[in-house]
Amino acid sequence: MPTVKFNHSDLAKIQTRFGVEYSKKLLNDFGDIGCSVEENDDNEIEIEIFPDRADLLSPGTLAHASRTFLHGHKSNPHLEIKSSGISLDVDASLRDVRPVIYAAVVRNVNTGENPEEINEFIQTIMDHQEKLHFSLGKRRSKASIGVHDFSELKPNFKVITVDENFEFIPLAMNEKMKIKEILSEHPKGVDYAHLLEKVEKYPVIIDGNDAVLSFPPIINGNHTTVKNSTKDFFIDVTGWDPRACECCLLLVCLELAARGGEIQSVEINDCEKRNIITPNGKAIKHELTERLLKSMLGKDFSEEELSKAINRMGGTYLGKHEAPSNSLEKSNKMSDIILGDKIIDIEMPRWRFDILHPIDLVEEIAIGHGYEDLGKDVPKTPLSGSQLSSSNFTRRLTNCLQGLGLQQITSLTLSNENDQFNYVRWNEKEIATILANPITVDHTLLRTNLLPGLLRLLNANKHNELPQRIYELGEVVRNHSNETHASWLIASPSGGFAEGRGMLQAIMRDMALDKFNIHYELKETEENHGPWLKGRGAEIIVSGVKVGEIGEIDPHISKNFELSVPIHGAELFLDRLKELVQDPVH
Repeated sequence: MPTVKFNHSDLAKIQTRFGVEYSKKLLNDFGDIGCSVEENDDNEIEIEIFPDRADLLSPGTLAHASRTFLHGHKSNPHLEIKSSGISLDVDASLRDVRPVIYAAVVRNVNTGENPEEINEFIQTIMDHQEKLHFSLGKRRSKASIGVHDFSELKPNFKVITVDENFEFIPLAMNEKMKIKEILSEHPKGVDYAHLLEKVEKYPVIIDGNDAVLSFPPIINGNHTTVKNSTKDFFIDVTGWDPRACECCLLLVCLELAARGGEIQSVEINDCEKRNIITPNGKAIKHELTERLLKSMLGKDFSEEELSKAINRMGGTYLGKHEAPSNSLEKSNKMSDIILGDKIIDIEMPRWRFDILHPIDLVEEIAIGHGYEDLGKDVPKTPLSGSQLSSSNFTRRLTNCLQGLGLQQITSLTLSNENDQFNYVRWNEKEIATILANPITVDHTLLRTNLLPGLLRLLNANKHNELPQRIYELGEVVRNHSNETHASWLIASPSGGFAEGRGMLQAIMRDMALDKFNIHYELKETEENHGPWLKGRGAEIIVSGVKVGEIGEIDPHISKNFELSVPIHGAELFLDRLKELVQDPVH
């Protein structure tokens, strides 16, 4: 969850502009909206924002939400927007490159009274932009934002595609760079080049002088950099998800409007030859049945309670109406409208990206009203649980492994090529799911086997006494599909293949192979296949199907994991084994 830190002085100036008497102490109650106030001292407040509340990631947007939630101000889910008379034409070639393009102008923003305040404002805008990229934009894949100094631009604007040799001066650079150079050398290009891997032409936004504003989703042009003197802003948002792009644009505009800015629309002639006006500041109307609200919260809300709760959450209660005559007579879905329902009409701000379903409105009302005043009740129907029959197999295996003295562990699903393949001699790289944008070199793919993770754990516990007996039962990903595996390792000066085979016999007995007259055999693995010592590794075959491997770990393999103690273990393919073995219980 993202964490934001705002200066009280900045928040106070914003709230004063809207006639709110600012209170540092009152902000402690803001956690009730679905956040966590981590720290609130004399100078600043630190809040952990829940992932679904991207509308709280900047001082202006948080102040907007707190005016209704904490101070009881009348909500206005609409955003006042005037026309700029400016247009942006999108070439048809953007259809397969980056088809969603929105824009806005915000004029006369009060950025601060002195250089220190202005610098703080610029940093705030940059931080807000990056947090939106991460949350709504999904690391710029769904939406990316460009914020520009409007005074450096000449309307009207165009979005075109260019080849890799096209040149302009990118942000933070002094010399022109080709598109291909930006993607391979510029820090932002290196980070986000993967978003344009499959395109032959690249998107750029240009003004009336053919000067480059932006190369989305990578980098802005240098000449439009926001400066201390900037008061008027041009915002572009591009991507693939219309709702994400729309919400990003609205939230940036809302932040600038909180500082006195006047929001102006831009006429977009998009790549489908449609004419749209952005941003759209009108609230979205939602419907919620009284039946769903009562069933979820157990309370009949009065008109006054509904109005107050919804107002606190930034929306407007419009009233109620009867379900139309063409409604369903009955439905298994509680969210459906059926005959006889009373429907609650609600308007919520368009930038509330998280409101997707009637149940989200139920949550809004619960938060706005207060969970502490929903009353108390007890279940009307006795509830009892039972184990899933589909889990019998893994449950029996878990009991067996624990009965053999093994301790269960859980390791990360993320791994890397060395651990999964190179270090253990499993040459299965073609089945791996590779991460497009890994965070670290140790986490570049989804694991295909469990055993390498167990070896890593033994490495981390070299300081503990022997023997160490561990196992894991969990999901791996092979050929982009989940599979269930089980693996165990025993690090001990004694034991070896004979002990491992004895454990396998115990497992197969507990899986009731004998009961169903099913037999298994061990087939020696090929030399240098897998982590096994030559002559002491085997494939486990049940009814002609390979269901795993077992053996002693080759000391050369152990060395790769900085281990020197004798180790033996196994890797079982449980999905295959489960298909061959009947459940002895059912």
